[in-house]
Amino acid sequence: MQANNSQSSADSGLNLGLFTIPQSLLLQMGTASVMMLLLAEKATSETLQALGEASEELFRGDRLPILDFPEPNPEN
Repeated sequence: MQANNSQSSADSGLNLGLFTIPQSLLLQMGTASVMMLLLAEKATSETLQALGEASEELFRGDRLPILDFPEPNPEN
């Protein structure tokens, strides 16, 4: 059974009444947005990793000041 299509595959797209957005333009916009999301995800993960490493440096023992403890009394 064949489907009756009045539009050819070249003319297919998003029909909004007054104008039609071609299918190739929709595909290009979708591809660009997915690639931008992938780049943003990569940048976000690298930034979070750098923040984690920087916070680790704050809590390392060799960066903390040396505290003066009182000497125990030998009289007791």
